[in-house]
Amino acid sequence: MGYVEDVRKLVGKMPIILVGAVVILLDKENNILLQERKHPKNVWGLPGGLMELGESTEDTAKREIFEETGLQVKNLQLLSVYSGKDYFAIAANGDPFYTVTTAYYTSKYEGILENDQEEAFSLRFFPLHKLPQNMVGSHRKMIEDFKKMEETLN
Repeated sequence: MGYVEDVRKLVGKMPIILVGAVVILLDKENNILLQERKHPKNVWGLPGGLMELGESTEDTAKREIFEETGLQVKNLQLLSVYSGKDYFAIAANGDPFYTVTTAYYTSKYEGILENDQEEAFSLRFFPLHKLPQNMVGSHRKMIEDFKKMEETLN
C-alpha cells in the first residue's frame, strides 16, 4: 500500500489534499512532451505525479519524469504552484481530493524516451501552438501560463 491508500483507509471519502509536481519538458524545437494518460482515459497531460513522504516537489518531479518517460531532467525552473478551489477533483473510484501542484519547466534532459505502459498509452512531443483538444484542464492552464511567461521574456 502507498501513502495515499493508507490515508484513505483512515479518512474514508473525506476530501484530502494531494501534493504533486509536473514538468513542461521542451525539446530542441520547443515542442512540449505530453502523455496520453490511462487515467483519465485518453486524455493528454503533462508527465508528473504525487509526492512521496520526505520528498521535495523538485525530487517528485525528477522521479516521476524518470518513471514515466525514462528521461532524467536537469535544471528545473519553477513556473508556479497551482492550488485552491479550482483544483478539486474526484477520482474514478469516487474519492474527492484537492491538488497542490508545483509546475516546473526545462529543456535540459538526457536518456531515451520510453513510455511507462502502466501510466500512459503513449508519449509525444507537440508544438506549443498545436496542443491536443482532449487535455487535462489544469495542465492546459499551466502550459498557457508558460507560454505567457515566455512571451514576456522575449
